[in-house]
Order: sequence, then C-alpha cells, then structure tokens
Amino acid sequence: MKGQNYLILAFIFALLIAVFAVINVDPVQVNYLFGSGEAPLILVILISVLLGSLATASAGALRYFRLKKENNRLKAMAAPSQQNSPDPKEDKLEENKEYSEQKRSSSNVT
Repeated sequence: MKGQNYLILAFIFALLIAVFAVINVDPVQVNYLFGSGEAPLILVILISVLLGSLATASAGALRYFRLKKENNRLKAMAAPSQQNSPDPKEDKLEENKEYSEQKRSSSNVT
C-alpha cells in the first residue's frame, strides 16, 4: 500500500511539472558556465527537474547501499554470538546468576 501511495504521488507531481512546463514555452536566455544561449523555458524546466530528481535518487541509493552494507556487517558480527548461545533467555539467566553471586560475595565481605 505504501508503494502505491508513493507511485500515485510521483505521478501527480510529474503531471503538475509537465503542465507547468507546457504553459511556459517562451524562449529564455540561459547562462551556462562557459557561455550563454537561448532555449525554450519548457526544456529548462524539464532538464532542471530531471537533474534534481537524478541527484536525489543517487543520494538515496548511496544511503541505501551504505545501510545495507552496515546491516550485513552487523549480522555477520551477531552470527557467532548466536551460535554460542541458541537461547537468549539462557544468557539472561546466567547474567542474573552471576550478578546475584557477585552481590552476595560483596555483602559477605563487609
């Protein structure tokens, strides 16, 4: 359902951009880094939206792959500890026993 909502919103956004671009067809002066030229405003708008969405998508993809790599690394680190103790409840019981033994031994000292 979440993916469908995203797709619908993306379609509506693309439609609004297309309508806005079609309304603005007058030629405009565009200053490039090493010169200038004239181009229809529709092309300037569409190229700007395309480059902006490409930059956003690449930043999102980079973050996705970094998080995926970290997730795999953490899973690999957790795998050996899970093999030593198949039941996490047993670990908690052992920790509680050790803590209570330490507490008893420290109370006997005083």
